Amino acid sequence: MTGSRHDPARVPAAAPRAGSWWRTVRAVAWSLLGIRKGSEYQQDTERIGPLHIIVVGLVAIVLIVGGLIALVNWVV
Repeated sequence: MTGSRHDPARVPAAAPRAGSWWRTVRAVAWSLLGIRKGSEYQQDTERIGPLHIIVVGLVAIVLIVGGLIALVNWVV
């Protein structure tokens, strides 16, 4: 079957995402601080999946809020 839609030679290969959890944590931390290079941002968008960013971002926010609550309870 030449010219078939299911010919593996004609299917473009998707670029694999090689992002790690540590890279995601770094990206989210720098983003929360507002300090980010444009070139690093571009690399992160290519390598890190959106689900990883959402999960790490939510965990970071919970840790920050929990830390602030603990600090206030310790001071007062």
